[in-house]
Amino acid sequence: MLRKRIIPILLLDQKRLVKTIKFGKSKYIGDPLNAIKIFNEKFVDELIILDISQNKQNSEIDYNFLQDLFSECFVPVTYGGGIKNSKQAEFLIRLGVEKISINSSALEDRNIIKELARNFGSQSIVVSVDVKKNLFNKYKIFNNKNNKIEHIIDLKDYIKELEYYGCGEIVINSVDCDGVMKGMDLKLIDLTKNLVNLPIIYCGGIGSIKDINNAFNSQISSIAAGSIFMFYGPHKAVLITYPYKDFQKI
Repeated sequence: MLRKRIIPILLLDQKRLVKTIKFGKSKYIGDPLNAIKIFNEKFVDELIILDISQNKQNSEIDYNFLQDLFSECFVPVTYGGGIKNSKQAEFLIRLGVEKISINSSALEDRNIIKELARNFGSQSIVVSVDVKKNLFNKYKIFNNKNNKIEHIIDLKDYIKELEYYGCGEIVINSVDCDGVMKGMDLKLIDLTKNLVNLPIIYCGGIGSIKDINNAFNSQISSIAAGSIFMFYGPHKAVLITYPYKDFQKI
């Protein structure tokens, strides 16, 4: 069994740290730089940083802002948001990003995966797949950029294509579980976990240590989460933390 990974995800919206629920309205959490400093002190092994504002506008990546963030981060970072070509990826890697994460650009053209893998190595390329149930309770790819379900693209086939085109890791994010904190979609995990010979990180729904244990009992090795690291108590007061000692027992 591979080493278990529990990875915090930081969502950026207009340079602010936020948390979404079901990819909808976001709640302001605070300064992302402060969050990174906290995670540095909490024995976090790696971070995923996603700029979701890039889905709302076709703006340029703010490399100066990201340089300020990455310079304070002492753990490996996967970054995603607005990456469309190798030139952008090269800038980000020069800033210290370990892995590049793409989503909508891979949906639009699988060849971007091949291009990035050829230039930077498959181990540096992550493809994120957002999954949402349709009206018939079937799992479908959700295109966050266009805010729609992709009815034509088959989820299983698409995940297999990602491996074929050369990505090194996949993130599968449940839209329906995002920010709800009531447990992961274990059926989605069972449906997808054996499709490829690549590491898969599952995200969406973690609200407790029990949820984490249930996910790992599904024979996966990596999960990512946001809300459990951002909120505390029944009223979800903002408190950024990483219960490292609790995770050591899992």
